[in-house]
Amino acid sequence: MSEFDGLPSLRNPVVVAAFEGWNDAGDAATATVEHLELEWSAEPMAMLDPDDYYDFQVNRPTVSLSDGITRRIDWPTTRLSVCSPPNAERDVVLVRGLEPNMRWRGFCDELLDLFHALEVELVVLIGALLADTPHTRPFPVTGSASDPALVEQYDLTQSKYEGPTGIVGVLHDACVRAEIPAVSFWAQVPHYVSQPPCPKATLALLHRLEDALDLRVPMGELAEQAAAWESTVDELASQDAEMAEYVRQLEQRDGEPQLKQASGEDLAREFEKFLRRRGGSGTQGPA
Repeated sequence: MSEFDGLPSLRNPVVVAAFEGWNDAGDAATATVEHLELEWSAEPMAMLDPDDYYDFQVNRPTVSLSDGITRRIDWPTTRLSVCSPPNAERDVVLVRGLEPNMRWRGFCDELLDLFHALEVELVVLIGALLADTPHTRPFPVTGSASDPALVEQYDLTQSKYEGPTGIVGVLHDACVRAEIPAVSFWAQVPHYVSQPPCPKATLALLHRLEDALDLRVPMGELAEQAAAWESTVDELASQDAEMAEYVRQLEQRDGEPQLKQASGEDLAREFEKFLRRRGGSGTQGPA
């Protein structure tokens, strides 16, 4: 492992991690971490040695010109950065990289060593999967956790999935075995428009993270980009009768969103969380 000036001392750190590849439909998950890196001015902290985990004939290094003359080789790897969101009482460690080609258990062990050294309190793993979701509706974000307390805290469901998994699932399991609290969030991306980028799925993941971490996340221009993306898909569907009919079938099956009945206490608590993330007070009414 290569480090940048050693490991810092952090405040109640939480990890948010995403990986390219099988876990990243429409590049939505890694785009979420990249967005946070930019909005929260993340500083590089560490990187894993790519020789240990990647097949360079599958994930090839790239060459670039650093000053128009000097050639530089950029190796595919997994990098960690750290940021301090404004007005937050904790730091956030961002992990972004490629799903490894080999030695997955060693890969997870190395990340866990870092998490322990940083005294990480929670690991949030994010991914995106292809699903029968219509592009015209809000994209579902499902979540899971192995700890019943986390399931209740983040309003999740116990995962009953059985089948192949990716590095997100393997790292989640490794965190649980190492007694580091971990949750996973997955955005559903319409399989018929899976080409990246998918700003609507990225926006859905950011909103779920904002709620789960109780931190204000600047959305930048993502809302406008998501709306433009949806309009583009609408136009494509209007030019293809079969696609338009398929979208209508998905909408009918999806049905109207079911609104959960909420008590006045539930609404007040959610409103207080909203104000706290934006620096307001939950005890004052509107002026």
